[in-house]
Amino acid sequence: MQGGGLRFLQVKASRCRKAVVARMARRALKLVSLAAASSGFYLYSSKYLDPNDFGAVRVGRAIATTAVITYDYLTSLRSVPYESQEYAYLKSQVHLRSAERLRDLCCANRGTFIKVGQHLGALDYLLPEEYTRTLKILHSQAPQSSMQEIEQVIREDLGKEIKELFVSFEDTPLGAASLAQVHKAVLQDGRTVAVKVQHPKVQAQSAKDILLMEILLLTVKQIFPDFEFMWLVDEAKKNLPLELDFLNEGRNAEKVAHMLKDFDFLKVPRIYWELSTRRVLLMEFVEGGQVNDRAYMERNSIDVNEISRNLGKLYSEMIFVNGFIHCDPHPGNVLVRKCPATGKAHIILLDHGLYQVLTEKFRLDYCRLWQSLIKTDMKRVQKYSRRLGAGDLYPLFACMLTARSWDSVNRGIDRSPVTANEDVEIRTNAAAYLPQINQLLNNVPRQMLLLLKTNDLLRGIESALHTRASASSFLNMSRCCIRAVSTYQRSKSHSLYRKAKISLLEALSLWQINLYELFLRLKGSRLGNWVIAFLSRMHHSPY
Repeated sequence: MQGGGLRFLQVKASRCRKAVVARMARRALKLVSLAAASSGFYLYSSKYLDPNDFGAVRVGRAIATTAVITYDYLTSLRSVPYESQEYAYLKSQVHLRSAERLRDLCCANRGTFIKVGQHLGALDYLLPEEYTRTLKILHSQAPQSSMQEIEQVIREDLGKEIKELFVSFEDTPLGAASLAQVHKAVLQDGRTVAVKVQHPKVQAQSAKDILLMEILLLTVKQIFPDFEFMWLVDEAKKNLPLELDFLNEGRNAEKVAHMLKDFDFLKVPRIYWELSTRRVLLMEFVEGGQVNDRAYMERNSIDVNEISRNLGKLYSEMIFVNGFIHCDPHPGNVLVRKCPATGKAHIILLDHGLYQVLTEKFRLDYCRLWQSLIKTDMKRVQKYSRRLGAGDLYPLFACMLTARSWDSVNRGIDRSPVTANEDVEIRTNAAAYLPQINQLLNNVPRQMLLLLKTNDLLRGIESALHTRASASSFLNMSRCCIRAVSTYQRSKSHSLYRKAKISLLEALSLWQINLYELFLRLKGSRLGNWVIAFLSRMHHSPY
């Protein structure tokens, strides 16, 4: 009797769960239908809508994809025990199906959708691997505009035909991205240039695409309250108008070239302002291999470790010292070459549309947080994580910043390399803690979001070069943090004695880092190994 009663209750509970899921699914379809009607009415009654480039098919495709993904998550896991192996397997399959649908949507709707998809694909250690692995392909599947469209944009912006401006203009683009494509050309005076031309419809579509994404994300949040991706829309609203202004990109390029002029290994292509507009940008043509291409570097006798060190120096200087950061360092935007004149290896930095400017307070807190992480000072890690908006989730925040496990953070991120098992653990946790990660991304200052993306892109390059978590990268970061904090302290001090003391402590700290770096280099050299072996034998000698 008791067994029969228990089975009755279990069946009843199962039916209740299914009824709840069914109600949620009906609610999902109802909300998506309502979103479709409201967004369609708003968009088609909007004064700035051009139905020729934003049709019902485009809106309907986005709504249908969102509805299918939502329904899949609601129904596929409903009868499986939570945290079981079967649940984990099925959840991974739902992630993969949803990522593929999202990728197909981005490829079909193009423009802003591809840009946002690329952003998600770069968040290797913040999103489930199924999403990042699937969406990475968007970097190589960006749309191409036809030559007729390219000619039209150049004619409208520069007031002349291509044949009037150039001796030659290659029809096949060197590369195509979500917002523009680049062609190689030769000017009438013989200069070889790279011509970046914006896709003709992306300017008109971008604001409407962002509006549509906002409506759909708000709808999904009504069904899944833990779904916190509004930060993605906020970032797109802020950054897309800047990326679509190529004059702004040209100014960024000149600013960073001047800012980092002391780095002789850095090459930023020169801008030709006389033939540049908001939609057309003419630059010096510079060739090179992608920064993650080890085979190219080996063929051209370029030292992989030197490139990795210099890339770390470059970004440490931008982040910690200047607070002006190139935030799209995917391999297509960072090239390497051997300079024909000097034989030195150069890093070529391209695509300067997306930069993050850090406030002084944020930059100094970020410096001190990284200093605390490198020194394994966990009290200060907690203090500065909280100051940057992490709250009680500071352990997760530290793991997100370093892409290391909490155990590694506590042991010291500079003391052990990243193992394959740890990498799998980080990626698994990204899926397991997705609600908490999204909560963090909504709570931290907006400046942090592009920094996290930049960190993940740089780690991807380091992983491809097999130089990830090297000691030299942490030494470069430490140097820049010391310089940044010391400069700030001197600026706030009115005493010559105090300024001299700060400068002395700064010089001493930098000298210690240089000495430690020299020790590491000697340790890794043949001479260093010979000296260590000799001293070891002397130590164990009976005399």
